[in-house]
Amino acid sequence: MTQHIPYSLLDLSPVPEGSTAQDAIRNTIDLAQHAEEWGYRRFWLAEHHNMPGIASAATAVLIGLVAQATSRIRVGAGGIMLPNHAPLTVAEAFGTLANAFPDRIDLGLGRAPGGDGAVIRALRRDPMADSFPQDVVELLDYFGDERPDAAVRAIPGEGTHVPVWILGSSTFGAQLAAHLGLPYAFASHFAPDDMERALAIYRERFRPSPWGQKPYVVMAANVFAADDAAEAAYLRTTMQLAFARLRTGQPGKLPRPVRDIDAEIGASVRQGVDRALRISAVGDRDQVRDQMAALIAAHRPDEVILTGQIHDHAARLRSFQIAAEVMQDLPLANAA
Repeated sequence: MTQHIPYSLLDLSPVPEGSTAQDAIRNTIDLAQHAEEWGYRRFWLAEHHNMPGIASAATAVLIGLVAQATSRIRVGAGGIMLPNHAPLTVAEAFGTLANAFPDRIDLGLGRAPGGDGAVIRALRRDPMADSFPQDVVELLDYFGDERPDAAVRAIPGEGTHVPVWILGSSTFGAQLAAHLGLPYAFASHFAPDDMERALAIYRERFRPSPWGQKPYVVMAANVFAADDAAEAAYLRTTMQLAFARLRTGQPGKLPRPVRDIDAEIGASVRQGVDRALRISAVGDRDQVRDQMAALIAAHRPDEVILTGQIHDHAARLRSFQIAAEVMQDLPLANAA
């Protein structure tokens, strides 16, 4: 019997040009409700700060809103940028969520600050501190079995065993996830260069732990699907333009799509953007199916998490609906 690959959704709660954060939050909740209907396993939100085009800065708060508006889909962080927070406060926040929504909350952890130096200062964090591995271990302890004699306990949080994931775009996260025996999600949707090496290191060095007995890899991929291939390519220009602006220090709200992307950002800039965004599936149903099948065959993930910055909410819904229909037919590449 064929085992089909699980598929999930990563949303940044985008704020498109002409819209507000209020619109973005409403659209995120609407997308999550549809994703639940379409068979997505998880709905993850990511922490970014000081970004006019992203409304998910208070990630745990938004996770609670999404979980409240849904009933089955797992909801979590993809991820929480741990250097910005004390492990105890993260454990308390996600422990609260886990008690409110039992067996539905995930916690992905990232090492990046989720903002620039000004953001780091505004968050009152030490820019020179790098205690990520120790902080992850401390956080895992807080979620563990009850420890009545511990000097500090996460209440709520203790005993919830919230699933913790390591997120990364380099070999550092792969080594840490393998050492701790945690599942690993690779940010291949915008930084794919080290993916093959990182996944190989993770799989080769994985040590079974109370949190996982075998490696578990999630591959992130962009998807821009439409009933017409030309329309899908048009929708994709929003993310190409947004990524180009971000790289050149001009972040803003999520731009409207354009008919001639080269005229907007230039062919040389587009080449770099498209290289960074190459783990993508773009086109009509058949094209997206073939591209996703090729990516799964090449990288053998245990799960795929799809994302895609699309300006129009209705078009974004349609893209993720087509993607779900496609993913339901794709086999797990490493299934026996």
